[in-house]
Amino acid sequence: MGAPRTAIVTGGGQGIGRATVRALLDDGWRVMVADVDREAGEEVVREYAGRGEIRFLTCDVSREAQVQAMVAETVAAWGAVHGLVNNAAVSRRKPLAQLSLAEWQRVLDVNLTGPMLCVKHAAEYLAAVDGAVVNIASTRALMSEPHTEAYSASKGGLLALTHALALSLGPAVRVNCISPGWIETGDWKKAARRRVPRHSRRDREQHPVGRVGRPDDIAALVLFLLSEAAGFITGANYVVDGGMTRKMIYED
Repeated sequence: MGAPRTAIVTGGGQGIGRATVRALLDDGWRVMVADVDREAGEEVVREYAGRGEIRFLTCDVSREAQVQAMVAETVAAWGAVHGLVNNAAVSRRKPLAQLSLAEWQRVLDVNLTGPMLCVKHAAEYLAAVDGAVVNIASTRALMSEPHTEAYSASKGGLLALTHALALSLGPAVRVNCISPGWIETGDWKKAARRRVPRHSRRDREQHPVGRVGRPDDIAALVLFLLSEAAGFITGANYVVDGGMTRKMIYED
């Protein structure tokens, strides 16, 4: 068995990020959890400390100095970065006429500029170990609901950033993307916000697989894309939505 691998997971305090952190630890990875929510991040470390080596660092991925410090601290602690999971994201859902420029910019800063900055500062360490990046986008990059302009634009940009980085950083670093659909995160929040999910029969049956998605559905694919088993995959986008984007809908 080789030396432990090290991963950075942004937005690792809750939701998909939290599930990804647990999956990585259970697979033997050392994990740096980066999140703006200190309460959530410290809680993850307490809950998962028995699963493996884990640390938490407060980081706003839209701030380059904080990203640079996050990568530096990871390398100082464990000597390498083998995997980077760009999961941190925010959203503002409101009519375009009411969406301020500052709100628009904040969504793009976190969801698109943030992943770029994380890769920029981790790239040399990833390249040294033939590492991999997984960006967490959304099916909103491919389809939309009303009043999601900022979020949809940021996730569409992340898809394009993925294949651009794959070409720029290959062959030393692979870069792929996952676009989740409806993923229920209520039971993967920090304790203060955690709730038991409630889904109607209609919620479940509108998905061709018959259920709403779970964070560990995404975490499982993250593990695969970071692994050597995915060594021939780069620049790809995986839609994980229970088949929803393949479903034709006509009004009666």
